Amino acid sequence: MMIIKTLATGSTGNCYYISDGITSILIEAGIPFKKIQRKLDFETSSLAGCLISHEHLDHCKAIEDVAKAGIDIYLSLGTKEALGATGHRLKTIEAKQPFTLGTLTIMPFEVEHDVSEPLGFLIASKNGDKLLFASDTYFVRYRFKGLTHIMVECNYSEDILDRNISTGRTHKAQKKRLLRSHFSLDNVKEFLLANDLSKVQEIWLLHLSDSNSDEERFKREVQEVTGKVVYVP
Repeated sequence: MMIIKTLATGSTGNCYYISDGITSILIEAGIPFKKIQRKLDFETSSLAGCLISHEHLDHCKAIEDVAKAGIDIYLSLGTKEALGATGHRLKTIEAKQPFTLGTLTIMPFEVEHDVSEPLGFLIASKNGDKLLFASDTYFVRYRFKGLTHIMVECNYSEDILDRNISTGRTHKAQKKRLLRSHFSLDNVKEFLLANDLSKVQEIWLLHLSDSNSDEERFKREVQEVTGKVVYVP
C-alpha cells in the first residue's frame, strides 16, 4: 500500500511524502526544510530522493537545504538552468526516461505549465502500486493504465473564477494565465475519466486556489464522476 502524506499544498508551498513501505521519497520541496523535518518527525535520513516538477519557488525553495542534508534532487535540465542551481546532489532527468530509486521506478513525463521543462511523474512500486503525480498543468497529453493512486492538481473552477473577477476579488488578467497554466475542475474530471480508473484506490486533489476553488464541491464532484475515494489535503 502506497503511503501518501501531504506536508504542504497550494500557492504558499508544496511538498509531498511518498513511500511504498520500503523506499520513501519527497515530491517537491516548496517549504523550509526545517518544516519538512518537523512534519516527518525528523526521519529524513532514509529519504531516497526528492523529485522537483518545475522551478517555481512554491515547489522548490528548499532544494539547497535538502541537498545539504544528503538527499539527491531529481529535476529537468530546464528547471535546473532556470534555478541556476548547481551541486553534485542535483540529478538531471528527462521526460520518458525512467529511473529507479530503491523499489520505485519513476517515469517523468511532460506537463503543460508556463515554465521551462516542467514534469509530472508516474511512480511504480515493486509491490504493484502505481501512483500518478501531475501538478501545475492545464492539460495532460498522456493516458495511463493500472493506476492505483492519483495525485492531481485541481486549482480552480471557471464559474468561481468568473464570479470573483466580476466582484473584483480576482484581477481579470489572472484568468488568461490560469487557463494556460493550471488545471480547472472540469478539465480534471475530463482527464480522470479518460484514464483507466479500475484499480484506483484514492484520488488526491492538490494545489487548490485560495480564492477560486471550493474544497467541498471539488471533492463531491470528483467523487460523483469517478466513484473513488477523494482527499483534499
